[in-house]
Amino acid sequence: MRSIWALFVVVGAATFYLYILSCFLAPGPRHMHRRDEVEISDQVEISDELEISDEPAAEDQGVEVREYSLKFPSDLEELRELGEMLQFYKREHTGYVVLLFCSAYLYKQSFAIPGSSFLNMLAGALFGPWHGLVLACFLTTTGSTFCYLLSSAFGKSYVIRLFPDKVDMLQKKVEENRSSLFFFLLFLRFFPMTPNWFLNVTSPILNIPLPMFFFSVLIGLIPYNFICVRTGSILSEISSLDDTFSWSTLLQLLAIACVALFPGALIRHYNQNHPILDGLKQEQNGGHTRGQDKKRR
Repeated sequence: MRSIWALFVVVGAATFYLYILSCFLAPGPRHMHRRDEVEISDQVEISDELEISDEPAAEDQGVEVREYSLKFPSDLEELRELGEMLQFYKREHTGYVVLLFCSAYLYKQSFAIPGSSFLNMLAGALFGPWHGLVLACFLTTTGSTFCYLLSSAFGKSYVIRLFPDKVDMLQKKVEENRSSLFFFLLFLRFFPMTPNWFLNVTSPILNIPLPMFFFSVLIGLIPYNFICVRTGSILSEISSLDDTFSWSTLLQLLAIACVALFPGALIRHYNQNHPILDGLKQEQNGGHTRGQDKKRR
């Protein structure tokens, strides 16, 4: 029971920090658009003629003036608006925008909150495809590691209680692939249908070493992050999120996942055909144990 209350304290402290950070946001730009939904070119002409501070004049000419709100995006339109606002701030407050983005990303990843694809696309829109990719990979790995540590410290029993069948199934698969565990973890990360948040919270339960977990996330999520960041860099050109994860994209990720399984399959096949290696290992372990017993005597 203490562990769940400690987790609540951690979540509360992180939430309070993110709230305080957002409170330092300066007055933002106003988003103006005609009520009769004029074309974008007309909006640009209007914004050039009107001063943003002149709200009555804008309302008199049929333009609705509203300020952006700072929140996690839930759809493509909200993502575009948030991208526009942060791009405005980034011109004069680059450090603040980077800190805010990193904090929000780590918050989502650490507490296994869905929606990392939106933040990956936002990274592409704000920092470009390559800088955005490096930042997204770093934050994904760091946030997943925090999630691993939180689950290890506070959540093991609760995860098993909430998802007993899924944990048991994944445990069996991990044990079957223990000899080539790293490649199996890469496959799970490459595979487009795998819930990454579930892997993050169950990895301590499956006794996956933290260094192996760290590098499997860092390498395994590069293709997914690249697709999202690349989409964010052309955010104004897409009309639907379906354009991001088309069937061709999913098939590419699936092909990469299959390639990741290949080295693991070779290792398993080699171990099965060379059982003498297992015997040598057992003899070495036995000799080491006997040597320790002699020392104790």
